[in-house]
Amino acid sequence: MTAWTNSLWASLPIPALILDADDQIGDVNPAAESFLNTSRKNLKGHPVWDKIFVDAPLEDAFARVRSGQAPLFVNTVDVGTGSKKPVNCDVQIAPLVDRPDHVLVLLESRELAGRLDRAMSSKSAAKSAIGMAEMLAHEIKNPLAGITGAAQLISMHTTGEDRELTDLIVAETRRILKLLDQVEEFGNLSPPNRRPVNIHDVLDRARKSAMVGFAAHMTLEDEYDPSLPPAWADPDQLQQVFQNLLKNAAQACKSGGTLKLRSFYELSLKVRRKDGSGGAVPLQIEIIDDGPGIPEAVAADIFEPFVSGRENGTGLGLALVSKIIADHDGWIAVESVPGRTVFRVSLPIAPKDSAP
Repeated sequence: MTAWTNSLWASLPIPALILDADDQIGDVNPAAESFLNTSRKNLKGHPVWDKIFVDAPLEDAFARVRSGQAPLFVNTVDVGTGSKKPVNCDVQIAPLVDRPDHVLVLLESRELAGRLDRAMSSKSAAKSAIGMAEMLAHEIKNPLAGITGAAQLISMHTTGEDRELTDLIVAETRRILKLLDQVEEFGNLSPPNRRPVNIHDVLDRARKSAMVGFAAHMTLEDEYDPSLPPAWADPDQLQQVFQNLLKNAAQACKSGGTLKLRSFYELSLKVRRKDGSGGAVPLQIEIIDDGPGIPEAVAADIFEPFVSGRENGTGLGLALVSKIIADHDGWIAVESVPGRTVFRVSLPIAPKDSAP
């Protein structure tokens, strides 16, 4: 390979293998080493079926590619190594132009596609639930206000334990009213007023607010890419997103720790817009904490309304974040293990002809 092709091979983000005429592994790229959890040295020269386990008859597919000299796609197959849980992948097989008896095999994990599918399929159900909750919130607030007022009147003419009980009624009804306000805020969120936005200005405002408030007990770090183009966004709504994410992370790290803000550019990520068209979301913002992680029981549904990984949490903060990002034609995801939780927001860039 030339220096350029070597660089391209090493930079390819999808696990790739080259197989010779006998289905022995001729080469693998770094992404394949990571995916297969073993080194190039340990793979090269070995029969592919000694190193990889696939629940599909790919030998026939390899033969068809070699004989027809045309690429072939095999979708949704489980690929494993015997040392870890199999990963569901789409497999692409293509002949090499200069060596027709060799094949290139690409293993593209369907994990990201699965997450997007689950997110899209849950939107209509979530919208119905939110609409019902908003209606109930409006109806419940009036009698609650009456209960609060009555308890306050009774409190004026009582002492001792009776006063404690009426004070408890007032405190609890106010807590419920605050929750209902959050439900109504969720349902009444206005469409974003989008314009070109310097994402780092928004992040810095959210960071400063966090440092003097809910995240004062933590160390905040940043790793920004200063070359990022403007985002196409509503700056006020984005600040609400980042403040919510920072607050969520800070509350998870009760005993302190480190919060990190990171920005970078990734051109390959695209999402489907509301009108059915596809759109690139290359601006990436990550909020990373070293806390205990999200409980496994709620991790898959953490962006759904009324799902919370925190005791006494309302489950509306992250749902509101998800709604705002969806309204921006963006995408949000989370990866969490004990000691490292990463919330990643992906946003579109501002159109070239947009006014500042």
